[in-house]
Amino acid sequence: MRVIAVGCEYSGVSTLIKGLDDWGKQRGFQHHLDDHFTIPDAFHLSDEEQQAMLDMLPAIKERFQRFQLVYHVRLLHRYRHILLGGFHIEETIYGPRYYYPGKAQQVREYEPEMPDDTILVHLHARPDVLLQRMDASPHPHQLVPSADLAQILEAFAVEVGKSWIRRKIVIDTSDLTPEGLVDVFLRRSIPHLDAEDAGIRALLG
Repeated sequence: MRVIAVGCEYSGVSTLIKGLDDWGKQRGFQHHLDDHFTIPDAFHLSDEEQQAMLDMLPAIKERFQRFQLVYHVRLLHRYRHILLGGFHIEETIYGPRYYYPGKAQQVREYEPEMPDDTILVHLHARPDVLLQRMDASPHPHQLVPSADLAQILEAFAVEVGKSWIRRKIVIDTSDLTPEGLVDVFLRRSIPHLDAEDAGIRALLG
């Protein structure tokens, strides 16, 4: 399956795609996973490289992110099983606010170029839960300030609602364990699976 998981920081995006990747490996499905769209890229880069990325001028960050998006649309076609965390929806929200203030990314234009079977999953949680997660396990380079949570949660809901991707799933992660989140997604994904996902459909019943 092809999955783009989006949501406010601490909503469970990385948890879901990592869980799906592990689930697939245990059953013989190898996913291509990219979860490095939030600046800095803590997925691949050293601490020194991450700091260099943070220090880039806004115009360079915008250009780099735009190139990333184009390249990964191509990967959606290359891989039958691919998991992307954040991707273009995240960029249209975070970019103008935190990376290159005032300059919007026109990301909707990428969606017609994506495979038709792409599944967009929107994860969200109550603000009090996000605050608890921030306190319990803070990210090394936290992006979203606690004061912005309500605004960012609403922005993701609006952008997912406007998305041209037809296959959509919305999950409230407030009361879910990591294992429960994967289970909920898999069950809700069944109506969106096609003939090429017959193997996964068979496993899910």
